Amino acid sequence: MLTVEKRDAIAWVTLDRPEKLNAMPRSFYTELRETAAALDADPEVRVVVFHGAGKCFSVGGDIEDFGQIGGGVAGRRAYMREALTGFRAVDEIAKPVIAAVHGHALGGGCELTMVCDIVVADETARFGTPEAGVGLVPGPGMVRGLSHVNVHWMKYLVLTGLPIGAQDARLAGLVNTVVPAGEHLAEAERLAEAVASRSPLAVAVGKSMLNQGGWERQPYVAESIALLQGAEDFAEGIAAFTERRPPSFPQP
Repeated sequence: MLTVEKRDAIAWVTLDRPEKLNAMPRSFYTELRETAAALDADPEVRVVVFHGAGKCFSVGGDIEDFGQIGGGVAGRRAYMREALTGFRAVDEIAKPVIAAVHGHALGGGCELTMVCDIVVADETARFGTPEAGVGLVPGPGMVRGLSHVNVHWMKYLVLTGLPIGAQDARLAGLVNTVVPAGEHLAEAERLAEAVASRSPLAVAVGKSMLNQGGWERQPYVAESIALLQGAEDFAEGIAAFTERRPPSFPQP
């Protein structure tokens, strides 16, 4: 799902599944981890830019995969471990990572931007964590969201599941800068070139120091989501999504 093109010191990583709005299948998380490791080890790369092909950045996890998680609690734990370690691998790339966003950045798409260092959005961008609609909470969002967004904004995103526009995302702390429609890649390139001109050692040290904290919540978040995936709400949420109807969640 990921294609990589290196131009000078910048690696352009494309989420390249436009026919599915760049929905992330289970295999994506392993690919994400392997791509992050390769870029981190590449001495020619000083900056990484993630962007989406087609109409949007990414609508998040592939719901069809969610309904096929087998193996009981152990299988669900393994799934969450794969997802969280994939996102963490991006967060821990020693080089700066920029997200260039247009259209939807929902669920895992929004969370991928949370593990990037700088986020550029064009005016069409929409950010959201709609997981509560299928009986879940956003895993990487629960781990890294509060590093960027205050508690009120995170509660808004997690509890309502509603998307917010680019300007509200900037106010919330999810986005650094908003540009006119279609100019997100040009702005990302401008910033990437600026970063690439700086001392690689100083940039790596600065990123490492600023990235402290957050991932200590990973085990608790993974366990919580594994349990949610075994609950009636999750089964009803997936069924409702598949059948294109509103979910009817039982009272707790």
